[in-house]
Formats: sequence, C-alpha cells, structure tokens
Amino acid sequence: MSRFEELDEVVTLADQMEAEEGPIVLINLFTVDASEEEALLKAWAHDADFMKAQPGYISTQLHQGIAGSSTFMNYAVWQDVKSFRNAFCHPEFQRRIADYPPSAKARPHLVRKLSVENHCVA
Repeated sequence: MSRFEELDEVVTLADQMEAEEGPIVLINLFTVDASEEEALLKAWAHDADFMKAQPGYISTQLHQGIAGSSTFMNYAVWQDVKSFRNAFCHPEFQRRIADYPPSAKARPHLVRKLSVENHCVA
C-alpha cells in the first residue's frame, strides 16, 4: 500500500476535502524505488481509469522527473472538492490504493488556479 504524507504541514488533505470550492486541481507527488516504477505506473493507470469515470472529473496528466528520477507528479483537474472527495472516499478507490508498490509514497494536495497580473489567468 502506498504511504500518504502531507505536502503542507499546516493544512491536511482531510482539511481540504471539507472545503466547498471549485474548480480545483489535485497535485500528487509520488516517490518510488526505481525498481518499482513499472508497478507504480500500472497502479496509477488502474486508479486513473476509476477516477476518469467519476462525476466531476475533468482531466489528468502524469509527469516523471528527468535524469533518472523516480519522482512522479499527477495533475488532475476536478469540477469541485465535493466531486473529488466522493471519488477519493469511494470504497472501490480505497481498495485500489493497495495495488501500489510498497516503496511508493504519495503526497496529495488540492490547489486552485490563481490570477497574477501579466502572468496567470484564473
């Protein structure tokens, strides 16, 4: 089973899942032993298949660090926190977490787009 760690020491994922906000983006940083990368990709794809079918899901993209890095980042867009919470807490998704390799660590966190003048449009 994948181990979960908080990305933010002050605001937990559980705290964030109580918010009523949207749209939101899930950022999830994974690390895994290099020997278990293929198992991580298989487990992630299995999870992504489930999430893709859930109400409020918009899109996802997995990234891997370069130069031999075994760090991965998932970027998933959701209509709102409630939709993500319902999918994340679904018993089927919770069962799928057991498919991750033993060395996998996940650091999920919910964020929203910001508008920064001359740089970013919300």
